Amino acid sequence: MVPMRLPVTPPVAPMLAKSVKDIPAGALSFEPKWDGFRSIIFRDGDEVEIGSRNERPMTRYFPEVVEAVRAHLPERCVVDGEIIVIGASGDRLDFEALQQRIHPAASRVTLLSEQTPARFIAFDLLALGDTDYTGKPFSERRAALEAALASAAAPVHLTAATTDRAVAERWFHQFEGAGLDGVVAKPLDGCYEPDKRVMFKVKHERTADCVVAGYRVHKSGPDRIGSLLLGLYNDAGELASVGVIGAFPLARRTELYEELQPLVTTFDDHPWAWAKQEEGHRTPRNAEGRRWAAGKDLSFTPLRPELVAEVRYDHMEGVRFRHTAQFVRWRSDREPRSCTYDQLDEPVSYDLADVLDQKELR
Repeated sequence: MVPMRLPVTPPVAPMLAKSVKDIPAGALSFEPKWDGFRSIIFRDGDEVEIGSRNERPMTRYFPEVVEAVRAHLPERCVVDGEIIVIGASGDRLDFEALQQRIHPAASRVTLLSEQTPARFIAFDLLALGDTDYTGKPFSERRAALEAALASAAAPVHLTAATTDRAVAERWFHQFEGAGLDGVVAKPLDGCYEPDKRVMFKVKHERTADCVVAGYRVHKSGPDRIGSLLLGLYNDAGELASVGVIGAFPLARRTELYEELQPLVTTFDDHPWAWAKQEEGHRTPRNAEGRRWAAGKDLSFTPLRPELVAEVRYDHMEGVRFRHTAQFVRWRSDREPRSCTYDQLDEPVSYDLADVLDQKELR
C-alpha cells in the first residue's frame, strides 16, 4: 500500500477534554457531546483509514463509513469526529449496538454494517489538501470544516455548534433525551493539541442508591477490592446488574476487602447465580465471555445483598449505567429492597433527527 500523502498522518491521538461542573463562559464554541467511538478519519483519494482514541485502526469494522467518507469528505483531508449508531427506535443513540460492531469475523462485520449502519459526526479539521490545520485556531478550523462539508449528506454530518452559551445550556438539557452525553466547549483561539485536555466537557450527573451484591479483586492483590458490583430491583422483584464502582485509593481497597468479608456468600441462593443467567436474566456473569472483556478475569465474589451505596452516574444505557459509577457514601439507613429503578430520572425524550439537523449558530 502506498503511504498516504497527507500533511498529518496516522496515528494521531485525539485532542481531549477536561470535565467541569458547569458550562464555561468566554470565547468558546459549544457542541453537543456525542456518545460514540471517537475517530480521526484520514482520506487520501480512495485510501481511507479510521483511527481510534487508542490510535488503533478501526477501518475494517465500518465499511459503510469508509464508503460514506469517499462519497462526502474532501479528496484529501484529516477530520476528527465520532462514529455513532442510531437505535432501532430511530430517535436516539444506541451505544450498545455500536459496541457490537467490533467483531473479528468479516462476515459478521458485513452483516452488522447492513443491520446497524453507523454514521460519522465531524467536529474538527486537522488537514485539508496540503494544508496542516492543527496549528490554526479552532475558529479557523471550524470555518474551513463547514466549507469542506457544505455539500455532505447522511451518513456524514457536521456537528451543530454555537458561540451562544444560552443555546449551549438549552442543548445540554434537551439533547440528553436523544442519548447524547452533554456539551463540549472549545476555545476559539486554541490550536489542535493531540492527547492534551485543552477542551472542556460538561456531562450529566445524577445519584442513585444501589445494592452492593458482589466484588472483584484488584490487579494488585487478592486481598484488595477492585470494583463493587451494583444492582437495582426491577418490577419483577429481581436484582438486575446495573454497573460497578471502582475508583478507590489503594489503602481503602484493602480496608474494603476486610469490611466485606462477613457478607461473602455462595452462589446457591444469590440473585446472580448461573441459573439466573440461564433463565435469561441480566447478571454480571453475562459479561464473563464477552469480546470486549477478552483477556480480563470478570469472575466475582458474591455478597449477601444487604449493603446499599449511593453512587453518582451520568446516564443509563438500557438498564445499566453507561459509564462506571462513582462512590458517594454508604446508606445504612436504606433498605436494599427499596433500591429500585423507580428512583432514576428519565430524561425528556428528544428526537435525534432534530439534533442532527440543528443549524450552526454564531
